[in-house]
Amino acid sequence: MRRRRECLKCAKRFTTYERVETTNLLVVKKDGTREQFDREKLRRAITLPCEKLKISSERIDHALVRIEQKLAESRKGEVSSTKIGNLVMRELKKLDKVAYIRFAAVYREFADLADFETELGKLLKKTKGKRKK
Repeated sequence: MRRRRECLKCAKRFTTYERVETTNLLVVKKDGTREQFDREKLRRAITLPCEKLKISSERIDHALVRIEQKLAESRKGEVSSTKIGNLVMRELKKLDKVAYIRFAAVYREFADLADFETELGKLLKKTKGKRKK
């Protein structure tokens, strides 16, 4: 959450940021190992596929906060990396379809062009379905 504040002494305005505390969260990776949740690693996972696209850092931050809130709502001490990856995919799909495909190509480990075409086909069907409504 972003807040604009004003200093009572000098009357200058400044911005403060509040975020969900997730420091005690462990991430269970695909190979079964566990590591401490790293917010910056999650930020990179969202930011990298958005490079060279017209997506503001504010929109990326909002997506990051929504993911953290969903993780905090689970109230579990552990979360699978698969769940985090799926949350990232959902948020990227809302942000930008190209960023979503870029992330999906790596996350779902597309082996060849057919895998890419399949995912793109799913995305196009959903997009066309929404336009008809």
